[in-house]
Amino acid sequence: MSGMTDTIMARASGAGQAAVAVLRLSGARAGEMVATLANGLPSPRRASLRRLVDAQGDLLDQALVLWFPGPHSYTGEDAAELHLHGGAAVIAAVEVALLALGCRPAEPGEFTRRAFLHGRMDLTQAEAIADLIAAETDAQRRQALRQADGALARLYGGWTARLTGILAQQEAAIEFEMDDLPSDLSSQARTAATTLRGEIEWHLTDGGRGEKLRDGLSIAIIGAPNAGKSSLLNALVEQEAAIVSPQPGTTRDIVECRLVLRGVPVVIADTAGLRATEDAVEQEGVRRATRRAGAADLLIAAFACDRAPDADALALLARSDGAIVVATKCDLAPAPMTIQGHVTLPTSVRTGQGLAALKQALSEVAQRHAGLGDAPALTRTRHRAALSEAVTHLTEAESATLPEVAAEGFRAALTALGRLTGRVEVEQVLDAVFRDFCIGK
Repeated sequence: MSGMTDTIMARASGAGQAAVAVLRLSGARAGEMVATLANGLPSPRRASLRRLVDAQGDLLDQALVLWFPGPHSYTGEDAAELHLHGGAAVIAAVEVALLALGCRPAEPGEFTRRAFLHGRMDLTQAEAIADLIAAETDAQRRQALRQADGALARLYGGWTARLTGILAQQEAAIEFEMDDLPSDLSSQARTAATTLRGEIEWHLTDGGRGEKLRDGLSIAIIGAPNAGKSSLLNALVEQEAAIVSPQPGTTRDIVECRLVLRGVPVVIADTAGLRATEDAVEQEGVRRATRRAGAADLLIAAFACDRAPDADALALLARSDGAIVVATKCDLAPAPMTIQGHVTLPTSVRTGQGLAALKQALSEVAQRHAGLGDAPALTRTRHRAALSEAVTHLTEAESATLPEVAAEGFRAALTALGRLTGRVEVEQVLDAVFRDFCIGK
């Protein structure tokens, strides 16, 4: 990352030709540069129509100019926006003029990074901004907005504050044991830590709903060759995504398609038919199908009604945690009521029977896996790893025989929590010691 004291610029609107292009500036010299181009600064946070001219006095554009003096801006620095006409030549001319004044192009994410460094948001909120920009569904939008509004920051900040107090208690019990303090401070700290650890562990057992909503629920279609898997995929996504052929073993690699079910993104994968084969390429396809089935959030197990259930597909079904069993080609033969204890869903791609019911069942599963609950959800593996580390350190601290070892465990857990928001303040522990116990007299 280049110097954070530079004044930077970047296009805030999308690439390509448009009626309006927004050029954003941030940094200590943003006001000076805008004033040079626009013959003075407009009133803060009020749009003003200005003629923009370069150093030679040539007219660049007639644009709306907005001025946001720090710290009350997105980045916390002096910032401005130039709402230009969207032609490529206009944008390029204004950028050249700004470069001549000492502005430089922003690096990816630099505006949001500066907002974090100036305390305008924490890391969870910065991540939410990226999620909000990338949101494709209404549910993703709502989850990102909730996180951007500070739902996770407030939860993690509350835990951090409590753990800071716990560490302060433990440190006071060690450093000031001869002073007039409660004799059971260390015991109180460990009891509070146990309660906190339980809350974090409960938060970790959310089934990954936040990640699934953000990245997409993984669904794999498995079954024997010619069980109708590719036809089922095409019917679900309503396009010819996979090749359909009466020749067994046509699908040899994984064919993925994305769709949205009730606002939840899902990735449906058609996999190779499960069977023993001498063909090396098909063998690899079967191995990939087996791996994909093991990693999927949900299986669609396809069994053709005109043949007996395949043993390999039955074995995968027996190992799965969740599956919808589909009896395909029910226009050719009666569908069995159950397969391996699972109630079947009769379908026929040819007649359309059961397809609406299958989409409804998939939608309900998607809602359960990735629905927005009352508590804010984990949205990234980084969060899960940091919280898991905090739980480990808290567990070690609770079982420590020496108070100094317990304090070190609490301190390590606090550091892990601090990585979630990007703020680890050792001074907070000292403040809590002197504030809560009135030590320092």
